[in-house]
Amino acid sequence: MSDPTAFVLTVSFVAALGVFALGMVARLILMGGQVTDVAEPAAADPADSPYVSPVSEAIQVSLPPGKIPGDFYGRIDLLGISLIYFIFFGLIMASVHASEKTELVIDPGAIITSIGFQFMLAGIATVMVYRRIHPVDWLGLRWPRWPWVFIIAPCTVFGMWLVFGALQFGGYMRWVESFGVESVQDTVKLLQTSNDPLLLGLMAFAAVIAAPLCEEIVFRGYLYPAAKKFAGPWVAAFFTALVFASAHASLVALLPLFIFGLVLVFAYEKTGSLWVPIAIHLCFNGATVAIQLTARVFHLPLDSSL
Repeated sequence: MSDPTAFVLTVSFVAALGVFALGMVARLILMGGQVTDVAEPAAADPADSPYVSPVSEAIQVSLPPGKIPGDFYGRIDLLGISLIYFIFFGLIMASVHASEKTELVIDPGAIITSIGFQFMLAGIATVMVYRRIHPVDWLGLRWPRWPWVFIIAPCTVFGMWLVFGALQFGGYMRWVESFGVESVQDTVKLLQTSNDPLLLGLMAFAAVIAAPLCEEIVFRGYLYPAAKKFAGPWVAAFFTALVFASAHASLVALLPLFIFGLVLVFAYEKTGSLWVPIAIHLCFNGATVAIQLTARVFHLPLDSSL
C-alpha cells in the first residue's frame, strides 16, 4: 500500500480551512454581518488578568471569553491568517512530495534553515500586530501568576503522556503502521542514531527553544485569537490545532499533535498568558529529547513511536 501521508495532510489542511470559512460565515450571519467580541465583566481581582494596563487610549483591550485580547484584530488579519496558512500548506506539501521521491537528509544546514524559518514566521506574526498593541500586552507576558507554570507544565505533559499511552494501548500505532507509514518521526530517529554532536545540539535547540517559542507565538499567540475574532473560539481552536498538527508533516503524529494543540489553546485561553503554552511545549519537547538521549546513552529499550 502506498504511503497516504501526502493525501491525509492535504485533506487535513483543506478541512481546517473549510471549517474556519464555514465558522466565519456562520458567525457573520449570526452577528448580522459584523464580527464583534463580547467583553467579559471586569475581574474583581486585578491579579486575575495578565494585562496590567491598556496599550493606549486609542486601543481599549477588552477580554472576550477567556483572557486573550481581541478587539484590535481586523480585516487585515484575514491576510495574516491566509499568509501563515498557505506558507505552511505549500512548504509541507512540497516537503512530503519530495520525501516520496528521495530520502530527505537532515544535516546542520537544514536544521539551521528550519530554525530561521520558525523565527521568520514568529516575526511576521509580531509585525502584524505590533503597531496596534504592545507585544507584552498582546501575549500576556506580565502574568502575575507566572510561577504556576512550574506546576501546570509538568502536570500537563504527564496528562498528555497518559493520552498518548491510551492511543498506543488502543492500537492507534498498529493502525497507522498498517498503511505502510514509518512509526518513528525523522527528528526522533535522528536523536536515536546520529553521532554528530553539532547536529544533536542544533536538534535539541530547535526542539527545546526555537519550536516552543516560535510556534506558540505563531499558532497560539496570533493564529488562534485572530481566527477567534472571525469564527469564534471553538472553530478557532479546531482550526489552529489542525494546522499546527498538519504543519509537522507526520501522519503518525497527526492525531497526537492535534490533541496537544487543543490542550495548548485551552491553556492559553484560560490563563491569558503565552508563558503557559510556551512552558508546556518546552517541557514536552525537552522531556522527549532527554528521554531519547538518556535511553541512547544507557542503552535502554524504548518504544519511541509516539
